[in-house]
Amino acid sequence: MSDLTKARLIWYLKAQIGILLFPFGLCLFGEALADKISDRPWFWSGTISLIVINAGIGLMIESGLIKGFPKEALGKVEQKLN
Repeated sequence: MSDLTKARLIWYLKAQIGILLFPFGLCLFGEALADKISDRPWFWSGTISLIVINAGIGLMIESGLIKGFPKEALGKVEQKLN
């Protein structure tokens, strides 16, 4: 597997995991909110939901999901090949 292929795979996995973690965290947050409304313990489920939401957003931002595959990585791989 070439360096470029590995870099693209890592980028893709980070982006997809971030996309999956974000809505999962929102679901956990909804559950924590429902627990709070019905006077059940909610602190730890709410804390975990915020951690998961932030992890998802962080992975999406780090991967540069909006811009696509980072051009800097392409430049680094090309320099290694030359």
